[in-house]
Amino acid sequence: MQVMLPFLVAGLGMVGAGLVLDLVQHWPVFKIVSELFIMVPALLGLKGNLEMTLASRLSTHANLGHLDNKEDCLSMIVGNMALIQCQAIVVGFLASVAAVVMGWIPEGHFDFLHALLLCAAALVTASLASLILSLIMVGVILLSRKCRINPDNVATPIAASLGDLTTLGLLAWIASVLFTSRETDLWLSPLIVVGYLLSLPLWIWLAARNKHTKEVLYSGWTPVISAMMISSMGGLILDFTVSNYKGIAVFQPVINGVGGNLVAVQASRISTALHAAAPLGKMPKFVTEMCINPCSAFCARAGHPRTARVLLLLVVPGHLVFMYTISYLKAGHTSLTPIFVVTYLLAAFLQVAILLYISHVMVHWMWKMSIDPDNSAIPYLTALGDLLGTGLLAIAFHFLYVVGDRDADLGD
Repeated sequence: MQVMLPFLVAGLGMVGAGLVLDLVQHWPVFKIVSELFIMVPALLGLKGNLEMTLASRLSTHANLGHLDNKEDCLSMIVGNMALIQCQAIVVGFLASVAAVVMGWIPEGHFDFLHALLLCAAALVTASLASLILSLIMVGVILLSRKCRINPDNVATPIAASLGDLTTLGLLAWIASVLFTSRETDLWLSPLIVVGYLLSLPLWIWLAARNKHTKEVLYSGWTPVISAMMISSMGGLILDFTVSNYKGIAVFQPVINGVGGNLVAVQASRISTALHAAAPLGKMPKFVTEMCINPCSAFCARAGHPRTARVLLLLVVPGHLVFMYTISYLKAGHTSLTPIFVVTYLLAAFLQVAILLYISHVMVHWMWKMSIDPDNSAIPYLTALGDLLGTGLLAIAFHFLYVVGDRDADLGD
């Protein structure tokens, strides 16, 4: 019950993000600077790379009672806020570079002004979105602790609900402003890029001098950057597919968000259980084997498989609510025919099932290898969710086109 309400709220936030993407895909900046589509999954993935990781980290501390001391609590919050800004600036910059390279290779044409616009838009979006969402996450976790609600069940879905809508809205608005001012204020994009890069040493210094974030500052880059690259591959699929099937835009944030949301809850719960049962690097007694078969991962009577079943059962009714909400709002470019609904739900169910199994294996493997899953698992899992979701959605739309479900709105 603690998961259900945040899940539905999160889903409606993702529907909002889908409506925004469906609208802005027709804006001049998205038509001319199409590399923005490549950046969309990478920047939306920031909620998994940064905010959900922050939520998982603080949730574990909350459940273990580490946030009950005001001095420790304040130190954790300040250190993590500085760390998040540092990571956001680096990831935003690298996401823009990846988008420029992935757009340049197939086209064989490099536009320096477009590259500056992409870099500036990514930096401002990543920084502002991370600041807003981090503050909300801290508030949600402290409130959950006070109300005796498990933050693992609440924090990550709320991060997901607000993350997509906030990030996508900021990206579209900032990119549009920079695009319209490129003729008169040519200095604006370079100034933003230089300003953010110069501020980076300050955030590094603040995070490095804090005992709660010092280790993560040095060891937490591999999952964050790897996840950004995986999400960018999903963005490349989106950039290619959206030109052929306009209807995919409204569903992309929804399917990716739901998958990332559910797997983040599972990963956070497993991580908290491991933290409470054994020291990092030592497997607790109740973990008999790490790489269990898929049947055991979902069909065992108790423990994490039971949670996985509950989360899996949320996929179909949840997506039905979100799909018909989109249809009721008369958004998107696709009619909800029976074959479309079945194909879409099959893709979404398959995505979440794969992610939940991977999360079980990955979190336990990381724990055994003395890698804190709170810092590393969720970025990989949400990025894989982006890649799987966008890929399966693209296959679903192409399948529908091939079998003849090509109403006037499905593709051109």
